[in-house]
Amino acid sequence: MPLRPKFITFDCYGTLTNFQMGPVARAHFAGRVPEARMEAFLRDFTAYRLDEVLGAWKPYAEVLENAIRRACARHGIGCEPGDGRVFYDAIPGWGPHADVPAPLTRVAKEFPLVILSNAMDEQIHHNVALLEAPFHAVFTAEQAQAYKPRMQAFEYMLGQLNARPEELLHVSSSFRYDLMTAHDLGIRDKAWVNRAHEPRGNAFYGFHEIPDIGGLPGLLGL
Repeated sequence: MPLRPKFITFDCYGTLTNFQMGPVARAHFAGRVPEARMEAFLRDFTAYRLDEVLGAWKPYAEVLENAIRRACARHGIGCEPGDGRVFYDAIPGWGPHADVPAPLTRVAKEFPLVILSNAMDEQIHHNVALLEAPFHAVFTAEQAQAYKPRMQAFEYMLGQLNARPEELLHVSSSFRYDLMTAHDLGIRDKAWVNRAHEPRGNAFYGFHEIPDIGGLPGLLGL
C-alpha cells in the first residue's frame, strides 16, 4: 500500500544536497596529508564531526573547527587557524544530487515537505533554494539548539509541526544521524536513500530502501 504521511521530512546534506565535506578536505589538505593516509584522515574527520554534535549545541563552525583539529592531531598533521572555516564557507554553494529536483517537485504537489538539518540558519536557505522544490518548513539545529542524532532536534520539529511521529515519513541517507533516532521516537515510516556512504542498517529499524529520490514517488503511489 502506498504511504500517505501528513508530512514528509528530510535530512538535507547528503540526502538531498550533494555533501562535499570529503572532497573539500581532500583538496584543502592535499599538501599536508600524504595520499596513502588520506582515506584514514577523512574517516576520522567524519567520526569526529559526529562526536562533536552529540553534546550541548554549539555553532556549526565550532563543530567543524574542533573536528578537523582533532583529526589533524590524530594524524600528526599541523592544523592552522581557519582550517575549519574553509568547510563552513563552502557549504552554501553545494547543490543537489542530480536525482533530486524533479521527483521532489513532483512529490511537493501532493505532500508538504519539511527539512530537519544539522545546519545554521545562515547556511541552510542557500542550499534549499538550489533544490528547486517548495518546502512547507525548514528547521535547523540552531533553532532546536540540538543536532541530530539527538532526540531533541526531532522533538523540536514535531512540536513546530504539531504532528505525531506516526504522521511522518522521514527520508534520509543516514542511519546514524537520522533513521535510528526516528525509529526510537516512533516514526514508523522511514525511507533510506542508499547513497552508498553508510552500510545498510539493521532490519530491526524498519525502513523502505530507495536508490535515490527518484524512488520516492513510487513509495507514495504517485
